[in-house]
Amino acid sequence: MGWMSWNLLSNKINEKDVKEIVDAMSSTGMVKAGYQYIFIDDCWQGGRDYRNNMIADPKKFPSGIKALADYIHSKGMKLGIYSDAAPLTCGGFTGSLNFEEQDAKTFASWGIDYLKYDYCNAPEDVETAKKRYGIMAKALRNSGREIVLGICEWGPREPWKWGAEIGGQSWRTTFDIRDKWIDKENKGGVGIYDVIDKNASLAQFSGPGKWNDGDMLVTGLRGYKGPSGDLGGIGCTDNEYQSQMSMWCMLNSPIYASNDIRKMDEAAKNILLNSEVIALNQDPLGKQAERKINTPIWDVFIRPLANGDYAIAILNKSSIVQDSKINFLELGLEGKYQVKDLWLHKIIGIANKWTGKITSHETKVFRLKKV
Repeated sequence: MGWMSWNLLSNKINEKDVKEIVDAMSSTGMVKAGYQYIFIDDCWQGGRDYRNNMIADPKKFPSGIKALADYIHSKGMKLGIYSDAAPLTCGGFTGSLNFEEQDAKTFASWGIDYLKYDYCNAPEDVETAKKRYGIMAKALRNSGREIVLGICEWGPREPWKWGAEIGGQSWRTTFDIRDKWIDKENKGGVGIYDVIDKNASLAQFSGPGKWNDGDMLVTGLRGYKGPSGDLGGIGCTDNEYQSQMSMWCMLNSPIYASNDIRKMDEAAKNILLNSEVIALNQDPLGKQAERKINTPIWDVFIRPLANGDYAIAILNKSSIVQDSKINFLELGLEGKYQVKDLWLHKIIGIANKWTGKITSHETKVFRLKKV
């Protein structure tokens, strides 16, 4: 869990803004809620020095990355950084191909805790990707510091089938998400529901230490004119943002916000700081929800939790309010349960079913305790 720089700062990333976000993560309660990482995305690099060591852009990061890492660690947080398995990154900056060992040691010396490893300017075949990611995974293991590897090749080479085997801890399953519900007009930008639908089929590949990564939360961006605003990213409703949070937590995706934490509205705060929904994402059993019902109107997901409870998510995919009737037995749950609505934060009864209205693109999330 954390915050990713790309949607807000993109190629204008800089030390001042990152430190302000770090401070806001503490003051808004996000660190307390579990948002531990600050992820610096592309465009931080300043090339290599005379010894071929990677360096930060001195204008963007005048104090250097190690000083920034020290500051972030002093706040009880961790720092993630970005590179690419090719000579150049997506933004045209210095990548790590053929410098994996050296870069991993550099990142370790700075105090880096996570590496987002992208795949722009690299070959399309699967075997090359497995080799390049495997080399970096080994380099990180040999760096002298524990650094998480996030594989970011966007899904075409199906990294969920090989990512854990070569040493990755998570893997992006789709192309970059945009600030929209769905790619209805095939503009090419992935929407919230596109990711949900993709990850719904990948439950068997997820578990402790190996996660299907649905990309950034777009909650609170509201059509911001950055990368998330491209390809039809005109913003989402609060119901849609809430559904993203609900389903990322049900589907075990890493949770990383990308809005301006320094000036969040109340709706964004309520979504991002819902501790009861976050608890599903962080449940130690680590079992991704499975989709049990998939119709043109409804998606219904269920996941078992470590203490014996179950979580159910009911998503209305339609454009109008719908009446929902869910019989728990049809989901494989016998008997009666205490039903807690995790967005209303209250127990709504003891039952073997739930009936109610769900608005367009809203997701109801219930925690069920056997009685």
